[in-house]
Amino acid sequence: MITAIVLIDCATDSIPEVAETLAALPGVSEVYSVAGHVDLIAIVRVREYEQIAEVIAGSISKTPGVINTESHIAFRAYSQHDLEGAFAIGLDDAD
Repeated sequence: MITAIVLIDCATDSIPEVAETLAALPGVSEVYSVAGHVDLIAIVRVREYEQIAEVIAGSISKTPGVINTESHIAFRAYSQHDLEGAFAIGLDDAD
């Protein structure tokens, strides 16, 4: 699975509508409304590199209300959640 993190600037008066539209696009797994220098962050997950261009340049960038995007391709995923699951295999909760 290939993951891209897309930072999105959009028209201020349409952030919720743009977020909902983006979340419905194939290949977009999550969209977050955030504070900071961008309005939205989208997580794109696809099986092949060619699909990244289709989703980001072909769909996200062309969504009405999207002004600019900046994309980052993930090399590896590190997650405390995944580590906890791996170490807890076969163990009962101590609670």
